[in-house]
Amino acid sequence: MKRTFFQNVSKYKVLLLMLLPATIYVLIFSYLPMGGIILAFKNYNYADGIFGSPWCGLDNFNFFFSSGQAFKVTRNTLVYNLLFIAINLVMQVGVAVLLSELRGKYYKKFAQSVMFLPYFISWVIVSVIAFNFFSYDYGAINKLLTAMGKSRVDFYQTTWVWMPILIFFNTWKNIGYGTVMYLAAIMGIDTSTYEAADIDGANVFQRIFHITIPALMPTIVILLLLSVGGIFRGNFDMFYQLVGSNGNLYDTTDVIDTFTFRALISNNDVGMAAASGLYQSVFCLVAILITNYCVKRYDPDYSLF
Repeated sequence: MKRTFFQNVSKYKVLLLMLLPATIYVLIFSYLPMGGIILAFKNYNYADGIFGSPWCGLDNFNFFFSSGQAFKVTRNTLVYNLLFIAINLVMQVGVAVLLSELRGKYYKKFAQSVMFLPYFISWVIVSVIAFNFFSYDYGAINKLLTAMGKSRVDFYQTTWVWMPILIFFNTWKNIGYGTVMYLAAIMGIDTSTYEAADIDGANVFQRIFHITIPALMPTIVILLLLSVGGIFRGNFDMFYQLVGSNGNLYDTTDVIDTFTFRALISNNDVGMAAASGLYQSVFCLVAILITNYCVKRYDPDYSLF
């Protein structure tokens, strides 16, 4: 006999209770703020509130696109996120596979802990670390250059160095988190496949490329799709803390989030900030739909929906 809704709830009540905190979190911080989407189409003022403020059509979007910065910040956001996704994917999978092949139990746990630690360090602390490396007067790199008889480099006035710097810190901070997830997926692979490969005389590289990597593909694709969902969102904490209000670096480091923040602070234009956020969300949705469609064409089992 088919169970009723309440019978299913009663049967899975423990699991549903475990799911409840996450559900409440998503409802409060993801779905409830969607009511603010209308701010993108309103000339918001604090006296009238969200619903009392007059409608202004697409004027808030016009402000963003007529600023002359829309293309630049969108390009920077997209390029940085593509590089972050690609480099983190390769590094995380590579390190996870390397750790899985290690036989030293304690060394493996130590390496995981060391790599995972930066994930818990705030970007404020990371910015201090970066400043102590790259400061013109007090930075460790410039002191080393001076000791070697070389001229100092003013990193905070040199635009081209900041793309590799930002990529390095993003990878350093996130490599441990992704590695742990991929390592957990590797631990779930049936060990009998490795035993059969050993019997057949497979070497380490054959095991990696013919067993480990194919078994990781579902995890890789799911995490890739989730990453693509935020491809038009800049990591505000990272860019703002490392670069700050240094206008000399904006050409290569300014992303949508930092541009919107500065515009909101200088103009107090909530409507424009909401329009920028909606612009990001729409393009993120389009990106994940296209990526998911491509994945579904390749293998329907790997797609999100």
